[in-house]
Amino acid sequence: MLVALDVKTGREVWSAVVEDNRKGYYISLAPLVADGKVLVGASGGELGVRGFVAAYDVETGKPLWRTFTVPAPGEPGSDTWPAGGEQWKTGGGSVWITGNYDPETNLAYFGTGNGGPWMGDQRTGDNLYTASTIALDVATGAIKGHHQYSPNESWDWDEVSPPILVDYTRSGRSVKGLIDVARNGYLWFLERTNGPIKFVEAKPYVKQNVFRGVDPKTGRPDVDMERKPATGKTANFCPSLWGGKNWPPIAFSPRTRLIYVPANENLCGTITGQNVRYVAGGAFVGAQSNMTVQPGADHVGEVQAWNVDTGQRVWTHSYGMSPNWGPMLATAGGLVFTGGTNDRRFHAFDASSGKLLWEFPTPSGVLGQPSTFMIDGKQYVAVQSGWGIDSRAMQGRLNALFPGEFPEVPEGGSIWVFAVK
Repeated sequence: MLVALDVKTGREVWSAVVEDNRKGYYISLAPLVADGKVLVGASGGELGVRGFVAAYDVETGKPLWRTFTVPAPGEPGSDTWPAGGEQWKTGGGSVWITGNYDPETNLAYFGTGNGGPWMGDQRTGDNLYTASTIALDVATGAIKGHHQYSPNESWDWDEVSPPILVDYTRSGRSVKGLIDVARNGYLWFLERTNGPIKFVEAKPYVKQNVFRGVDPKTGRPDVDMERKPATGKTANFCPSLWGGKNWPPIAFSPRTRLIYVPANENLCGTITGQNVRYVAGGAFVGAQSNMTVQPGADHVGEVQAWNVDTGQRVWTHSYGMSPNWGPMLATAGGLVFTGGTNDRRFHAFDASSGKLLWEFPTPSGVLGQPSTFMIDGKQYVAVQSGWGIDSRAMQGRLNALFPGEFPEVPEGGSIWVFAVK
């Protein structure tokens, strides 16, 4: 459901049915308001959904358009799905995270998730528009451009985070940028236009052994097929299925020209593909997975800082063997705030040097997105402390590998507000 509330009274103004949860659909993202419309995406990539983004009138809730991320036969991109088959009906491409909006072109950029089921040999072809960024015309819902990060994606590397809209320079040229730190372990520098998305550069930011390289003109990865899982086949690969960076967003500081990345290094994994039958509302994965740590690894979680104009890493802070699930916030005062560690602390770094300036223990792990505001001339930073889902699952797998070293992190939910002095 999508519900509009009067902000002054809390009264419901309108509501709209988005999809039937009995078919496996749910919503994990906040709505995006743009051009008089409310945009929301459909989540549920492990349940055999056909992903979409839908728009509703901001005043009335009237449905305006619905764009599926998996094309039906005859639609653009349908030739990347098995001819004559019905895999497209359960093809995945779900939307997990709120998109970004460019008012100059009236385009919204959304990231899309894995295909359904996980194993690409059960849905041959590139499978547009899974594991992609899509550019949607907010007026009509038309897909104006796309970039696919992992064609025929088979590692559960959902590329659901939308790229940030940051202009940067390359070889003396100013680029209207899209920058995405992808789950597949590559940092992608793209270019936005009034439609098509152009490839500029890509490079690994964590250990990645699946791509032997990326085509310098198209951005298409060269996949080592030995490291691609398939039905009845086990493959070992890095990074793990949780990726080099998962859903927690990066941040950008126009002051330092750096992006700040919540990364997990030295994690790899295995997937064994299985046959699976679609049942509405049931799991549609067809895979068994495991996670490993690189031999001799001395850390997992990192905060990385990259200069967008040079494409080079500037500094890295290691959290030791704790993973990092912390969304990033950069402030104009030269600070970077983030949580994400299993010691339950909230951290502040110097944005230029990466020096840890301050940290504070909370009752649970900090997975919330920090936000900042000012009242009566004093600046505050607020964040939610509350652990769970994938962070809990990763902690459990690490504890299975190293018994007793990764105890369960208490869950819960509390809001913490700090004054910036």
